[in-house]
Amino acid sequence: MTLCGAALGPFLDSYHSLFGVLTYNTPLVFPLLGSIGTGPDLLTCVTSLWVPPLFGLAGFLIGWLYILLDTVTSDATQSQLHPTIPKVLVGISYFTFQYWLSGILFAHGVDKTSILAIMSVLAAGGFYLLDGTISGLITSAATAIGGPLIEVGLISSLPDSWAYHYNDPGETGFFPLWIIPVYFLGGPANGNLARGFWDALSEKSDARTFGMQVEMDQVPCSVCNGTRAVKCPNCDDGTYVTYGERVVCKACRGKGLVICRECFSKYDDDPSDIENIRRIMDQIPD
Repeated sequence: MTLCGAALGPFLDSYHSLFGVLTYNTPLVFPLLGSIGTGPDLLTCVTSLWVPPLFGLAGFLIGWLYILLDTVTSDATQSQLHPTIPKVLVGISYFTFQYWLSGILFAHGVDKTSILAIMSVLAAGGFYLLDGTISGLITSAATAIGGPLIEVGLISSLPDSWAYHYNDPGETGFFPLWIIPVYFLGGPANGNLARGFWDALSEKSDARTFGMQVEMDQVPCSVCNGTRAVKCPNCDDGTYVTYGERVVCKACRGKGLVICRECFSKYDDDPSDIENIRRIMDQIPD
């Protein structure tokens, strides 16, 4: 999750830089394809050195918060807890689209109230379609509150060489309010990706456990060598002498063998079902 956040973050951030939403005092600029032109270029990334680790940390925190809250809430369906790969990719693409659209609207002079309304509708619709869980709502709300507050701290405290500012400080004096629903939609995008990773890791762990179990099942019992029968401890070859008379052993019914207790549980047989045990022993050759 950290690597995914660190990789995607600068490109999302670059949308806002290229469209004039925000400006870095000392931007990190590098071309994605070709050379950098004189004007805004959508194939150019404009960001800062501290952006990748910050987005990486956000991805880590959002992802783990989703996983932890999923374990303590009970409203989610199996399809919500175990999103398909296409759903995960759609969530990331939808979030990227919202980021891009917010920059486009700002660059074309759309007023901040209208942008706030559009971003809010996109965030609400995206959350309903891509998530809809209590754990997702809590995490997305925390992201929508925590993200802007972190930005306030960054804008207020970063040294000049790393500093940035929103070109329209908006209603808060730091950023326009429409940035809040943009942050909100980062919840489902990161959360479903985290769920997908968690499912993949769980399946790998289950497969490894299953493989170990199969391997154990294939190893014959060290006591009976896989025959399920051992020598009867009460007799000699099915009979014994009592009061000078040789009688048939009732424990093994004259077979001289009883079922092996060492590997009994391995076969999931009921130890109280005596008739079934006798049937098993009848099938074992003398």
